[in-house]
Amino acid sequence: MAAIITDQIRILNAKSFVTGINTSSNSFYTWIGLTNPSDYRSNWNSTPPSPRDSFDQENDYWDTMTSMKKITSEDVMQVIPKRVWSSGTKYDMYRHDYTIDNLAPVSGSPTLYGAFYYVMNSEYRVYICLQNGTSPDNPSGKPSLDEPKFTDLEPRAAGSSGDGYIWKYLYTLKPSDIIKFDSTRFLPVPRNWETSTDDSLVRDNAVDGAIKIVTVVSKGVALGAANVQYKNVPIKGDGFGATCTIIVDEDSQVSKVEVSNQGSGYTYGYVDALSAGLPAGTSPAIFNVIIPPQGGHGKDIYRELGAYNVLIYTRLENDTENPDFVTNNNFARIGIVQNPSEFGSSITLTRDKASAVGALKLVGAGYSEALFTENSFVTQTIAAGTTAVGRVVSYDQTTGVLKYWQDRSVTGFNTNGTLNSTPVYGFDLADFTSEPDQGGSLNIVPSTGQTLQIDANYTGISTIINNRTYYFGLSFIDGLASPEVKKHSGNIIYVDNRPSTMRSVNQKEDIKIILQF
Repeated sequence: MAAIITDQIRILNAKSFVTGINTSSNSFYTWIGLTNPSDYRSNWNSTPPSPRDSFDQENDYWDTMTSMKKITSEDVMQVIPKRVWSSGTKYDMYRHDYTIDNLAPVSGSPTLYGAFYYVMNSEYRVYICLQNGTSPDNPSGKPSLDEPKFTDLEPRAAGSSGDGYIWKYLYTLKPSDIIKFDSTRFLPVPRNWETSTDDSLVRDNAVDGAIKIVTVVSKGVALGAANVQYKNVPIKGDGFGATCTIIVDEDSQVSKVEVSNQGSGYTYGYVDALSAGLPAGTSPAIFNVIIPPQGGHGKDIYRELGAYNVLIYTRLENDTENPDFVTNNNFARIGIVQNPSEFGSSITLTRDKASAVGALKLVGAGYSEALFTENSFVTQTIAAGTTAVGRVVSYDQTTGVLKYWQDRSVTGFNTNGTLNSTPVYGFDLADFTSEPDQGGSLNIVPSTGQTLQIDANYTGISTIINNRTYYFGLSFIDGLASPEVKKHSGNIIYVDNRPSTMRSVNQKEDIKIILQF
């Protein structure tokens, strides 16, 4: 039994994702992590490995996660492949009947959404091509010479070159959307097209089943008198009211056909030229009536343009009051997680930013001179045969705050989840402690010669040093801070391994993620 899942379900899923970003039942976050990619693969930066989709790998993604930022409704838009108008380029025209048996002539696409039938101009206006100069002499169309710049509601030519192109204006990108969502490969489609007042003129001008274009497939031969126009030629089908004008040239052949009345309600149609008096001749002319999308051109641009991709925008900035995004270390992995939980709870996380690492508040002689090499290990003897081990994410010599994550590889498991030899520190990732009767000294590997302790007397989220307030981004109790997100909660729906990016204090990163539905 042959079956197909159409592109419309992809568009539906993309639209549902966008509308579901900020609902009471959903909370999505962009996250970064993996500060030590060279431990996973020596040539990671030159050849990042493809992410793997398994429950075991999902655990590793959580283990190496450092920070996350909430995705809001203003951070997500449906997008389409970017096609910028260029003079001398030939474009496909919109047609309702591209299939594997009727390929788009320019792109060779078997589907409309793969065809090159829309453009963005130099002023960030988007148009679809309804006619590309297709004729019996130019069955695949002609190069476009006139850049469309108008905002008329009805289709028309863009200039006076005679290139044969007819364009339909759809929308103009907003400056804010250009900054956040325009990329080298994709361009955004407006949000809430069905209800937006900004786009209501185009949307409300659409007429379901209105005929805009009829093409000439065959000119015909010996069609009677030369240089004649046949007006009010009916276009028949399941709609009503559409008519066209047929122009016969000096060779008694059809040279052009123009729609004079668009009508409505058509899902198929044909030009009834004989009833209008056009002779059949020795070989009749053949016409092709182009059917618009449901609702008419401009009614539903997600369907009309095939908007089944979604772009998610996230800006990582260093916030002095909430420094969850650590500096002076790398990240080599980004992703998206749905509905993570608050640490130690089943309540869905909703805060704007969250730290996925733990932290220690250190005291002792020389804490301000201590050096913690990023990605090195820090250990604390808990009891005989029990050692807490963390991998250094960052250390602040001013405040004595060390942020860390716990690496499964120290328990004998490789980064791919396989079991290695007997681990040095046992199979359990013990927690750090500030209790003197259980805890030992904090040892740095490699050691800087300092002996430091966890500050069991500190509880809070900030400290004042020399009249300046330093915020930690984490809440400490007895010198220990847990992550703000519950590890291994929610659904990781996207992962991207990439070359390492070093974060500095004055740095911002714009992350753009494409989800293809």
